[in-house]
Amino acid sequence: MAEPERLADPAVEARLTLLDQLLEGLESTPGPATRSAVETVRLLTEIYGEALARVMDHADAQLAERLADDELLGHLLVLHAIHPEPVERRAARAVERLRPAVQERGGDVEWAGADGAVGRVRLTAGGGCGSGCGGGTGDVTAAVREAVLAVAPELTEVEPVQTAAPAFVPLTTLTHRGTP
Repeated sequence: MAEPERLADPAVEARLTLLDQLLEGLESTPGPATRSAVETVRLLTEIYGEALARVMDHADAQLAERLADDELLGHLLVLHAIHPEPVERRAARAVERLRPAVQERGGDVEWAGADGAVGRVRLTAGGGCGSGCGGGTGDVTAAVREAVLAVAPELTEVEPVQTAAPAFVPLTTLTHRGTP
């Protein structure tokens, strides 16, 4: 018996985008048929979420981790509030995935934790100019925000933590005492 063909991630993303568009269109159409269709989708989602939760109940730690690492399954686990990893760990991993790209641009980014429902990241701009240079820091902040909220929608916002650049103190100042 041949194994069923699986959708590649881009095909899944295209279908999810289309699904969002169809649901938005459906929800904006008045009438009892619309309410019935939206309720049907809600109930179907709830039933599939319950089925996925039962799978996770039977999974050992290694299988649960493998399921959570799959991009589509990970999103579904988050959607149904059954992801085995805490929000902090998922968010930190998302930041670590972006770190090489930020470092290629001459900057750096690291997860600084969460304060309630707000995630915090430490961003450093490239070129030794600190966080106020503007050289694409807004783009990096937006990319980090998007990546973190995609894996941790429990967070409501992701904000950069201001990091002061270390002040340069010449070594001679520290080793030479002035004369009285």
